[in-house]
Amino acid sequence: MPRKDTPSSIKKPDMYEALRDEGASKEKAARISNAAAAEGEGSVGRRGGNAESYEDRTVDELRDRAKELGLSGYSDKTKDELVDMLRNH
Repeated sequence: MPRKDTPSSIKKPDMYEALRDEGASKEKAARISNAAAAEGEGSVGRRGGNAESYEDRTVDELRDRAKELGLSGYSDKTKDELVDMLRNH
């Protein structure tokens, strides 16, 4: 059963909660669980590309990514703090 704070827009709340428990961001968990509901879990698992690791990016690239995601408070963060912020937003 989904938790009380699970958004009502989530189509597969159990999957959403499992992904959140594994450390996925709210945005990522929602995207994956709703795609799985629409297309089937098997097809969602086969998707994906090869994204560059956050550790391989420069601080400026990490700040740009934080800006793209609409995050705030990233301008004075170190590289490790930016990576953590991006992974856990």
